[in-house]
Amino acid sequence: MSTLTDWFGTPKGAYVLEWELTQFDNAVEDVFGFIAVQVGSPKLDFLRANRVPVRTCIGGPGCGVLGEPFALPLASQSVDLIVLPHVLEFSAMPHQILREAERVLRPEGHIVISGFNPLSLWGVKRMISHRRGEYPWSGDFIGLLRLRDWLKLLGFELNGGRFGCYAPPFSTTKWLQRFSFMESAGDRWWPIAGGVYVVRAVKRVYGMRLLQPDWKNGKKRTKKVLAPVAQRHDGVQRNGHER
Repeated sequence: MSTLTDWFGTPKGAYVLEWELTQFDNAVEDVFGFIAVQVGSPKLDFLRANRVPVRTCIGGPGCGVLGEPFALPLASQSVDLIVLPHVLEFSAMPHQILREAERVLRPEGHIVISGFNPLSLWGVKRMISHRRGEYPWSGDFIGLLRLRDWLKLLGFELNGGRFGCYAPPFSTTKWLQRFSFMESAGDRWWPIAGGVYVVRAVKRVYGMRLLQPDWKNGKKRTKKVLAPVAQRHDGVQRNGHER
């Protein structure tokens, strides 16, 4: 397979894609604004459940806008929602991609990310696979704790997520269906061992505070910013004047 989208056409890929699309639907359906952006995978619509007026895909051929995920052709703070379906693990610059996402998102904007979980049967398969040049084993699987730390450093706050695809990465639909019981069992007994995760985070912007007037005895009193602090020493009130 030459692309990740091609791999989604295989039995393993279809198994992952069906679960992921449901999670993306749940993650984006209640995000509002004006502009939503999907990075990569132009033949798949991970924004299909979102209702913002402008939805576009940025990436290579087939996308509505040509551009690289580590240098998005978008103005700063211009986007309300950005989704990264398996973008980070197949890039040599995942940190820069997240920095670009933070740059283009408006304050309180959302980011939704999917990735393969290294702490799973899928992660074990990647470690022992002799086909490291093929999807998805060619990717650098990023653990959720590691991803959470990256997001936190950029001012993001996780506000949703889920693991899924607990069945072993069999190559046939027949065997994947035989192990479908592991989905409910995995959610209950080993919830962090799913082969794939989808998480949502919100961009927080701190440091701005509204100063309210100080009301006392029915009169409005205002305070000077950084006014000298009055000190009393030896019976003398010092605040730039003596009394």
